[in-house]
Amino acid sequence: MADAERRVPEPAKDTGYGRTPFQRDRARVLHSAGFRRLATKTQVHTAGSDDFLRTRLTHSLEVAQISREMGARLGCDPDVVDVAGLAHDLGHPPFGHNGEAALDAVAQPCGGFEGNAQTLRVLTRLEAKVPGAGLNLTRASLDATCKYPWRRRQGQRKFGVYADDLPIFEWLRRGAPDGDRRCLEAQVMDWADDVAYSVHDVEDGIHGGYLSLRPLLDDAAEQAALCADVAAAYSDETPAALADSLAELLTDPAVVAVADYDGSYPAQIALKRLTSVLTGRFVASAVGATTSRHGTGPMRRYAADLIVPRTVRNQCALLKGMALRYVMRAEAAEERYERQRTLLAELVEVLCRRAPEHLDPLFAPLWKAAGDDTARLRVVVDQVASLTDPAAVAWHRTLVAGRS
Repeated sequence: MADAERRVPEPAKDTGYGRTPFQRDRARVLHSAGFRRLATKTQVHTAGSDDFLRTRLTHSLEVAQISREMGARLGCDPDVVDVAGLAHDLGHPPFGHNGEAALDAVAQPCGGFEGNAQTLRVLTRLEAKVPGAGLNLTRASLDATCKYPWRRRQGQRKFGVYADDLPIFEWLRRGAPDGDRRCLEAQVMDWADDVAYSVHDVEDGIHGGYLSLRPLLDDAAEQAALCADVAAAYSDETPAALADSLAELLTDPAVVAVADYDGSYPAQIALKRLTSVLTGRFVASAVGATTSRHGTGPMRRYAADLIVPRTVRNQCALLKGMALRYVMRAEAAEERYERQRTLLAELVEVLCRRAPEHLDPLFAPLWKAAGDDTARLRVVVDQVASLTDPAAVAWHRTLVAGRS
């Protein structure tokens, strides 16, 4: 069937276990080099700075688990939503979204940089599995990873495909309705991603001492400031509408129980209960609203759209806002962010001058085969985006600072 088709045909492989094409896709992502590298790529806090805090790898595993459970309850193929959760961050560069912004700035001559568009590039071109096709995943699995199935648009920060990757994008979107509609599996993965990083970033912030809920519980002015931040960064709702959702969230006993978190064993239990309660509520609300709209039969691909209730969506956005306001915007963070952006920009600049000599064996031939400076810049950006946080620092130390 079309959903199980691969762009490059492969010979039949019968191991005697009756594995589906989508189970094979899942295994390919799990065994990929890009997936392993996520272990030392930043989620919010710099990878390796604290053994408790999440990295892109642990985040991706959590998104996959939430996606699989939610998708199974809706009747999606569980392996397709699992693949989407595992693979959705493969294109993210060193230093998280801060690194993404740095590479977007230097990559403007070749169409910019976006982590989701880079994920498609990694899956379909850069991973070493099938010549010319990356991991050569099935159409359904690739489509499920596309959070933003459109090219870059004026005034829109998020997009899912670079211009030179349009042929594979058009192939994987074959059979999709006209326009930008995402398949149900991509919508499930996207909501699982929102749930995971909103809840878990707050958990990490509280545990690490970067975020305390007590001032927020006690200060109406601080609550209003948070709602204003969220309305500007994460939501189309007005601050007043968000305030209603925040009031409901802050009176939840699970939230109140961690207001004075001190790291003790009982406090850690309360914090874990908070993450469990919120994750369960956000998932169950979406499943319930979707089945109420579309029925309880199996839902796959373009047969339904995920419905997320307004209050739940608002509360998820408010949790994102807490991480933004109290962790990412902390005074000590901005100086570190600036150093990271400078490091990546300088690394791209020096590699553009000294390639292909200092490129990995994977990227050097691509640089040599590139037809012009724009294409060569894209190869250099691919190289830098592939690096882990520690590797980026080490490369910069050797190539820019001149220390080995």
